[in-house]
Amino acid sequence: MSDTIKIQGLHHSAYRCRDAEETRAFYEDFLGLPLADAFEISVTKTGRQTRVLHHFYKMGDGSFLAFFEDPDTPFEFKAQRDFDLHIALTVDADTQAALFEKGKAAGIETRGVADHNFIKSIYFRDPNGYVVELTVPTGDQKKYAEAAAAKAHDALAAWQRNKPG
Repeated sequence: MSDTIKIQGLHHSAYRCRDAEETRAFYEDFLGLPLADAFEISVTKTGRQTRVLHHFYKMGDGSFLAFFEDPDTPFEFKAQRDFDLHIALTVDADTQAALFEKGKAAGIETRGVADHNFIKSIYFRDPNGYVVELTVPTGDQKKYAEAAAAKAHDALAAWQRNKPG
C-alpha cells in the first residue's frame, strides 16, 4: 500500500430523507449545521425524468451531509441500529454537553455518554431513523490512530478466519 493517500477527504455523504423540512430542522436548527445548498433534480444524468430535492448541510471542516427527498420512489425508513447505519461527527466537549441537554429537553431520542476509550459519544435519532453520534476525542488521537493502524490488518484477517456463520 502506498504511503500517499490519493483521496483527500469527504466532500459529502448522502442519505434519503422522508421530508426535507423536518430534516432541515434537525440538522440546521438542532445540530447547527447550516443549510448550504438545495436544488431540485428533474432529469438524472442518464436522462430519466424525476422530481428529487437534494440538500446539503455544511460541517466545520468544509464537508457536507446531504439528503435526497424522493417522494415518488419507495424507501424503507426505519429506526436504524447503530451497527447497521450511523453518522458519527466530531464536536468539542462543551458542544456535546449542550446538545445532550438540548436533545433531552426537545424530546429527541438521546443516549449516552458512552466511553469508547478513544472517544466519548452521545447519540440521537434523526427524523429519518438514522443514528447521529457526536464524539469527543479523548487522549492522544495520533497515538491511538497509529496503534490502531498497526493492528488493523491482523484484526480483519482474524475476523475473516473466525467470524460466525
